[in-house]
Amino acid sequence: MDLNYAIFRSEPIYTLNDLAQIGSHNKREKKAYQSNKDIKIELSKNNIELVPLNVKYVKGFDELTKEYKKEHEERMKTERNDRKKRYHEMLNSSKNVVADELVMTASHNFFKDMSREQIKELILKDILYLKSNILKIRFNYHNYKTYIIKD
Repeated sequence: MDLNYAIFRSEPIYTLNDLAQIGSHNKREKKAYQSNKDIKIELSKNNIELVPLNVKYVKGFDELTKEYKKEHEERMKTERNDRKKRYHEMLNSSKNVVADELVMTASHNFFKDMSREQIKELILKDILYLKSNILKIRFNYHNYKTYIIKD
């Protein structure tokens, strides 16, 4: 008996370096990531960019958080010298989550009879409230995952 399933899970990202690594992995920018035999790179042309990101993940993150960075820089003007930190340094040392990666994994047949528009609608239906904080959303046909990074 073939069961169809879809699982949505969240993975915390604690540093901007980790965010950069995940971005490189998700975009398949390194040959090391091509060693996964389950990924069918030739199907990448079918990926659906729901919220495209044409820059590196950290640059997109900086764009989303530019107002927060301005606030941080203002606070640093009155901070004691031994406590001053640059924006990225503060984020990386905070031990807080800087982003979440939300991954939807599904069985091969889950999306089988759906059009591109139906897939978009299904994926976006429950996450539109995050739209202002979303860095990138992509439906990957080559491994049936949707990557969402939010601040």
